[in-house]
Amino acid sequence: MNIGPHISAAKGYLKAVEEAIAMKADTFQFFTRNPRGGNAKALDFEDIESAIDLMEENGMVKPLAHAPYTLNLCSAKKSVRDFSNEMLADDLKRMESLPSNLYNFHPGSHTGNGVDKGIDLIIKGLNDNMFEEMTTTVLLETMSGKGTEIGRNFEEIKRIIEGVELNDKIGVCLDTCHIFSAGYDIVTELDHVIETFDEVIGLEKLKAIHLNDSLKPLSGNKDRHAKIGEGLIGSEAIFKVINHPKLKNLPFYLETPNAFDGYKAEIALLKENYFD
Repeated sequence: MNIGPHISAAKGYLKAVEEAIAMKADTFQFFTRNPRGGNAKALDFEDIESAIDLMEENGMVKPLAHAPYTLNLCSAKKSVRDFSNEMLADDLKRMESLPSNLYNFHPGSHTGNGVDKGIDLIIKGLNDNMFEEMTTTVLLETMSGKGTEIGRNFEEIKRIIEGVELNDKIGVCLDTCHIFSAGYDIVTELDHVIETFDEVIGLEKLKAIHLNDSLKPLSGNKDRHAKIGEGLIGSEAIFKVINHPKLKNLPFYLETPNAFDGYKAEIALLKENYFD
């Protein structure tokens, strides 16, 4: 089982890898830059090489880079779109220092543009900034559907994927809290949800899973993560997700409200309830 926490890379990638190993994680997720801003630290290539070597020595799988929350390619404000496109272009170039990895982002909120216009702008942003030589796979995250979010259902994600020119470099990160809150009942109808994803998008496009419980109910359309077993999805349903034959070989990334000890305990709990 490949599972890991969200770790700050502010002190460097090597420190993040060491912290993940101390939690007995097999991978980890990190923000590419300030999640509420736009600044990115200069790349330390010696640190990156040391981190890559340590990951290889410990059999870790590829980490998941997460774009900042401020990235919104489909905002009604041109200044926000321009800022977002600049961040995306820079992130995708910087990601090549960690070749063949995953880059996840929230599709965005149309803030009054409407869904159709919003999807067109997301597609344009991706087509303008993805490039043929890139080795990164860009992932669209499934969303809870709050406000004017795009990505609240599989159909909206599909429309974006179909518009991306470099289609082999685009995929999906499924967030358990988000899809539950969006109305996909993974507690009592997990098989049906997976079948629906396959019919609409195709399971070959599913590259990663954010593993979170939810403080809000089914179809609540709120993005409120909970610790595993402390939300309305519940630990038993989460155990079914990690053991599902069509999901179990994917990397799982925790975004639960935890610090070191909490993440370490959750990783141990999940590994104890994973059946290879």
